[in-house]
Amino acid sequence: MPVHNTDVAAIFEEIADLLGLDGANEFRIRAYRNAARTLGQLSQPVADLIEAGKDLSELPDIGDDLAGKIETIVETETLPLLEELEDKIDPAMVELMDVPGLGPKRVRTLHDELGITTRADLKKAAEAEQIRAVEGFGEKTEQNILEGLDEIGEERRRLLASVEPVATSLVAYLEEHDAVGQVDVAGSYRRRKETVGDLDVLVLSDDGAAVMDHFTGYEDVVDVASKGEMRSTIRLQSDLQVDLRVVSSKSYGAALLYFTGSKAHNVALRDRAIDEGLKINEYGVFREEDERVAGETEEEIYGLFDLPYIVPELRENRGELEAAAEGTLPDLITSDDLCGNLHTHTTGSDGRNSLDEMAEAARERGLEYLAITDHSPAVAVAQGLDADALREQMNAIDELNRNLDALRVLKSIEVDILKDGSLDLPDDVLEDLDLCVCSLHTHLGLSEEEQTERVLAAMDNPNFHILAHPTGRRLNERGPIAIDLDRIMEAAVEKGCFLELNAQPKRLDLNDVFCKRAKELGLKVAIGADAHWKSGLDFLGYGVDQARRGWLTPDDVLNTKPWAEIEGVFDR
Repeated sequence: MPVHNTDVAAIFEEIADLLGLDGANEFRIRAYRNAARTLGQLSQPVADLIEAGKDLSELPDIGDDLAGKIETIVETETLPLLEELEDKIDPAMVELMDVPGLGPKRVRTLHDELGITTRADLKKAAEAEQIRAVEGFGEKTEQNILEGLDEIGEERRRLLASVEPVATSLVAYLEEHDAVGQVDVAGSYRRRKETVGDLDVLVLSDDGAAVMDHFTGYEDVVDVASKGEMRSTIRLQSDLQVDLRVVSSKSYGAALLYFTGSKAHNVALRDRAIDEGLKINEYGVFREEDERVAGETEEEIYGLFDLPYIVPELRENRGELEAAAEGTLPDLITSDDLCGNLHTHTTGSDGRNSLDEMAEAARERGLEYLAITDHSPAVAVAQGLDADALREQMNAIDELNRNLDALRVLKSIEVDILKDGSLDLPDDVLEDLDLCVCSLHTHLGLSEEEQTERVLAAMDNPNFHILAHPTGRRLNERGPIAIDLDRIMEAAVEKGCFLELNAQPKRLDLNDVFCKRAKELGLKVAIGADAHWKSGLDFLGYGVDQARRGWLTPDDVLNTKPWAEIEGVFDR
């Protein structure tokens, strides 16, 4: 069975988690995470590179040792180090990392400080208000842990970005068969939600048996849970479950609408059908019991209710049906609308590619401008730039721009907001930049009032332009910080600042609800890739997905405009 890049990356991530639980050196842990990140973004299958005799140690963050481990995984589908750590670490401690907001470092801290090794221990300590007393936690975190424990057992969800290559490969495989007319991945994947559960796949075909034979014969299948002529369920090597349904042409649109969801959208549409004496389900729209009046396409079904087509990203029952009826659906942003990226890292701090390499990658993607936003000194692990180093980088950018004609590189910084609300670099340096991206990386456990006032104080600085990843969340790792984002957004409008929609797949922060709120306030959002390597610029697409779910049009997004049109908005 072939070993994919995602498989190797998953093993490295698991090793990093287990090393964290074991109290290993942070730099060793980071090495495995960085390697996993590299593999996750690699365009070529690492197995093919090995077969071609390529030196894997030449890849970013892959030295000789890790290159050898990758070869071992490709050859054996496992790694002795992983097995050693699995034997060493208590499985109950591993399970603690399933609690939202608890990563290996926090689990280790709770183990060392309170002797917590099981979920039962964790719940008992949280209910006894012992966790809030541990340094780095606090009352809010304690409450989040209790809520997270209540959520355990709900559907396991994966990052959209991690599921996409799996889904893309499967669709391409299914389309190879002559009996397959159309393939769609429905559900939350089609609605481009930030996380995805199981995959629901629809196939248009008149030969269900042939399609199912082809489907269950996919090389990544490790288990066939069920197999029929019209529906089958498999589990892939990635442990992702896939349900496939074969649908005829007369019902395909109805099935696609039904299985795309959301449930709330479907219920609201069903209520409209009932009001008109109709019944709608996955097989079509019917008058009486057997008179089919629509079902072949989604457009046909919406049209039956005098509604225009509603794109999947909007189907959450947040007013889209009403807007459709009123003719006020937004003309949503697309990736083609983006002119530049306003969040980029290089080897100046914790990026994996040089200034020149990131500029070339941006030019290749057709971007008109690229803001270089390496970290400031407060993020010690990122080896951020002090004032002197930043001025050196500014000079290098000036020199680079003299030799560029299709791209403008912007002088910027991701400057930390310190605990007291001041910025991490002197104003006389910051004011010489094209713009400043400001962020929170420390003291994330402050109370909502303290955190909000901290950001509001920072926004008083005229060098504050964009608030990066505003809630600090990391999907499947930690929840949002305690902060009054409504107050922040209202202040941003008043002061002439902006909020970022961070497109890094583990962040996607702002979420869709806050994107819509920003739109309502007239606050423009900046979509930033937060790219730490060349292919990280492709994260912009996930940011656009999130923006679309938040009802954003090109006019709602700052970096859909050429630099000449927005340069002045940063002059406060």
